[in-house]
Amino acid sequence: MVAPPDNDVLWARGLHYSYNGSPALTGVSVGVREGEILALAGPRGSGKTTLLKCLSGQLVPDQGEVWFNSAPVHTLSRSGRERLRRERFGWIDSTPHLVPELTAWENAALPLLARGVGHRAAKTTAYEWLERLDVGDCARKRPRGLLRAQCQRIAVARALAGEPTVVFADDPAAPLHSADRAQVLRTLTTAARSHNITVVLAVLDEDSASLADRTVGLLDGRRGGAIPAPDAPEGEGRAACSVSA
Repeated sequence: MVAPPDNDVLWARGLHYSYNGSPALTGVSVGVREGEILALAGPRGSGKTTLLKCLSGQLVPDQGEVWFNSAPVHTLSRSGRERLRRERFGWIDSTPHLVPELTAWENAALPLLARGVGHRAAKTTAYEWLERLDVGDCARKRPRGLLRAQCQRIAVARALAGEPTVVFADDPAAPLHSADRAQVLRTLTTAARSHNITVVLAVLDEDSASLADRTVGLLDGRRGGAIPAPDAPEGEGRAACSVSA
């Protein structure tokens, strides 16, 4: 194994991954610098989500290496990768996956509580991030009564509340109207830059990628794909958000 460059907080080389024999990644290499916002751009099925999951330790590549802060991730045990994700990484999905029985601040505080942070300190931090993301007035509300854009902001607050080293965001604004989409992504990138948090952001379109410092295109599991035109998915809008069962 060859150690990554010193200025890369996250580095991967020659990643291959297949689902039931169907290749999702074929020899992908990428490096991410500390505090950088890197966009992974490409159409659905291009390998963006698989790459995010390999970089974050959710998946172990069939071949290749993943390094975080000059330490190998791909050789860690399952418990070691779970601890890394809990303590150093944040994750934002295209669906908020909020816990319906919990209020907004309780959802935002979950990663802190899981790390053993005291209830009062976790609540204070959660409130601060909800305020920064312009959903402070939702703090005591439960997800079912909120708009989808509000729920996605709460999910962003949850990912950032523990001030992780890296946040992985998988098309975090894809289900939203264009105005809400731009606002959520701008809020995420601004908050990350203000706290020197590295972000690896999977996006579908050029407008979303423009908020990043650098863009890597993917197509059919390989680097070099072109960025597609904006694609508004069906069912986007201001409906109440979905929640985890």
